Amino acid sequence: MSRGLTTTVRLDAEDAEALRKARADGQEASELIRRGLRIVAARYYPKKRRPKLGLFHSVDPKLGDESELFGELDK
Repeated sequence: MSRGLTTTVRLDAEDAEALRKARADGQEASELIRRGLRIVAARYYPKKRRPKLGLFHSVDPKLGDESELFGELDK
């Protein structure tokens, strides 16, 4: 994996506490922030296939793709 953009994010106390709890549960802070960004930024990928978010994993082929969960972002 190539090195990407490095940036600073300022968090309010409530978000900082949520991030601390997520890290205590074994989540990497950078991966958590990247996933959140992908959810919000998905609407800005009009000409490309939206990035996989990795939020929904199923072994049932009858269930839809995770991109169907965020279809309302197109509106």
